[in-house]
Amino acid sequence: MTQGGAPGDNGLPPALAALLAGVPDAPRLAVQVTPPDIRPWLAGNVLPGVWSFCASEPGLHVVIVALMHGNEIGGAVLLDRWLRAGVRPARGKLTLVFANLEAYARFDVEDPTASRFLDEDMNRVWDEETLEGGRRSAELRRARALRPVLETADVLLDLHSMLWPGDPVLLCGQSPRAAALALTLGTPALAVADEGHAGGRRLLDYTPFSRPDGARRALLLEAGSHWQHDTVAQMETSATRLLQLCGTTTAATPLPPGRLAHVTRTVTAATNRFAFLRPYRGGQVVAQRNTLIALDGDAELRTPHDDCVLVMPNLRVGRGQTAVRLARFA
Repeated sequence: MTQGGAPGDNGLPPALAALLAGVPDAPRLAVQVTPPDIRPWLAGNVLPGVWSFCASEPGLHVVIVALMHGNEIGGAVLLDRWLRAGVRPARGKLTLVFANLEAYARFDVEDPTASRFLDEDMNRVWDEETLEGGRRSAELRRARALRPVLETADVLLDLHSMLWPGDPVLLCGQSPRAAALALTLGTPALAVADEGHAGGRRLLDYTPFSRPDGARRALLLEAGSHWQHDTVAQMETSATRLLQLCGTTTAATPLPPGRLAHVTRTVTAATNRFAFLRPYRGGQVVAQRNTLIALDGDAELRTPHDDCVLVMPNLRVGRGQTAVRLARFA
């Protein structure tokens, strides 16, 4: 980041402060999908909220995770639908996981962002030191309980959605195995290899899935905006195709391969005054290098290269949180 010009009364150059005034607050999206009643599935057949089904034919163990964040209900809609329909594997093993049950129990359509988690973000605790340490939280308690099941997965898909508008994207971390799977999956078409967040490791970054000498693979699907029917449809399309590619169900219909972008920089907000100069959309490509896209206090953020892909820009971000990841197509 480079330094901006002389600040005005609000600490920002007047012209830039005027631009920032046009950046919207967090969107007030209607909850279009009905939150599913998952009470029939709370007992599980392995652990609370965890259902596993084995086929007579050998094959891969595929795990689909929903509700890592309690307000991202699209994945729960899909798993509830599959369980009611009696979806079963033709080969191998299929496990369906409702992750943060306690947070989802507090989901309220009148305040749908409030139940993301209870004590801490459940998708920032997936490292051995944290899981085996002395820290206590509702999310860590659940992660520790789920750990033995998740560690047996050959392939894992973690279903998420986004607050800010953006195109669907598959995140594959730093694993070449996961990147290859994402490109073969082909839906959504954009896959992003990244290093995660400064605040903690995600499930797809967990050692069993990310170790260089391993064979297990994990993907995180950001399927679209929270609480929208199109988001649930993308989740079902991607999850169904994954089961087909893994041989869990019928053979997959070929799709054009996806396109991979590598994150060149993960931007963490240094102040509580980080703001983009316009309401950028996730997946948007900024054509020219050195384009000014945001201010962090009085410091400038510019694109480091041509054709810079903006991965999940957070248009209202606090200090210490990931503001955006900047990526370049492979």
